[in-house]
Amino acid sequence: MHPTRVAGYTLMLMALAVPAVRADDICGGTQERAKATAEARESIAKAEKTGNQADLFIAYQSTAADDCLAPELIFKARANMGNVGRDLAAKAESKGVLYSSEPIAVRAGEGRRANQGASAFAWLEAIRDYPEANRVMLKAVQAKSDDLSLFKAAWNVDQGRYGPRDPETGNSLPYASPSAYRQTLERTATANADRLMKAEEKDAQGLTGSLGDVGVATAKSLEKLRTAAEWMKYLPGGDKPAKDRAEQRGDTIMKRPDPTFTQGQAMMYYEFSGSPKAKGLAVQIKKKNEESQQALEKAGESMKKSFTQKNEAEQKQFDKKKADLEKELGF
Repeated sequence: MHPTRVAGYTLMLMALAVPAVRADDICGGTQERAKATAEARESIAKAEKTGNQADLFIAYQSTAADDCLAPELIFKARANMGNVGRDLAAKAESKGVLYSSEPIAVRAGEGRRANQGASAFAWLEAIRDYPEANRVMLKAVQAKSDDLSLFKAAWNVDQGRYGPRDPETGNSLPYASPSAYRQTLERTATANADRLMKAEEKDAQGLTGSLGDVGVATAKSLEKLRTAAEWMKYLPGGDKPAKDRAEQRGDTIMKRPDPTFTQGQAMMYYEFSGSPKAKGLAVQIKKKNEESQQALEKAGESMKKSFTQKNEAEQKQFDKKKADLEKELGF
């Protein structure tokens, strides 16, 4: 084949091949990679120059997550993230900022900026140092042991966590905290549930007091039982002890000599406990209400009839007196 023709075919093949390669390149090609790498390098250098570790971490994090950058820059970012993240976590911990749901970065225009007040837990979570993150979380729970919302965050800490990738499959299995972590949290839940159940005993004393005491005692008692039940949900036995006691409190009220006025409080206990007594009491209360309504209607009709008869008698007496007076006057 003529050399000129061969060269022509070669150029045609190259021309056809180049667009296909670029179309498959999610990073946009060599020039785009180089531009993005230069921008990332500049962002890191700027953060390094300011000495702001939080901004530097965000720059490293953004670089480490971008597979379209130069491999050596990605490697540098991933290698340095751990040390910077631990330094930031240590500083936050020294200030007592142990846990917060706030992220380590917030949106700023088209990019992200560091949250200078992020917690120690957040920085450790960002570098996937889960054992240290758990340690800080437990420290936060111990500092605010009666904070149920904080406890729930600690209990659900493994949500969204994954371990290292399997080199063979490329998949990551969900991370599971060690049993010792859960056991520590269970001790906290037990302590809070016990404290609330003990305090509830004092409130429940009012259930046998005056009629006015019952309403106040019921409100305070039920509040503690409900909160205790929330803590108990994280224990092996569940919230059964709180529910059982609620049913007992309802029984106590029903033994009072004035159930007509206090059975509403008993009903609240039974409903919370899930006792079948709630259904029976509801039927009983409905029946009594209907009987009371009928009695009121009957009494109303009786009063109306009596009032009408009285008016008629008075009218007849008035007419008679009028007629007698007219006769006397000669009308």
